[in-house]
Amino acid sequence: MKSEPVASTARMIELGREESLALLASVPVGRVGFTMKALPVIRPVNHLVDGETVVIRTRAGSALTRRTPVEEILVYEADQLDPLTRTGWSVMVTGRAGPITDPAEAARFRDLLIPWAGEDFDEVVRIRADLVTGYRLTR
Repeated sequence: MKSEPVASTARMIELGREESLALLASVPVGRVGFTMKALPVIRPVNHLVDGETVVIRTRAGSALTRRTPVEEILVYEADQLDPLTRTGWSVMVTGRAGPITDPAEAARFRDLLIPWAGEDFDEVVRIRADLVTGYRLTR
């Protein structure tokens, strides 16, 4: 016997920039979205929030570290959702991204941000938080 969907009493509340970045900093992993060969790509990665930027690591030569004359626009999203209570939050950062090329700064982030995957993730990428949106689902 198929049960009917239960109506949710949760409501969505828009979050401010500061709270959104704090929530993003509170979780270790999210998803980066970018284009590759004119198609959208989404990949899970771990991150850290450094002021007004999101920092991730990737493999040398990956689609995220293509050398172009302008910085690429990316989106980074993370959330924490509870399917039982239908509550939680979601934050999205959209902005220009590019590799961190200063050797000392890149080394500092390599020490702070250990990749979850066992592959060689030597490139460090900074995503500027040009646009930050966040929402909380609450009862």
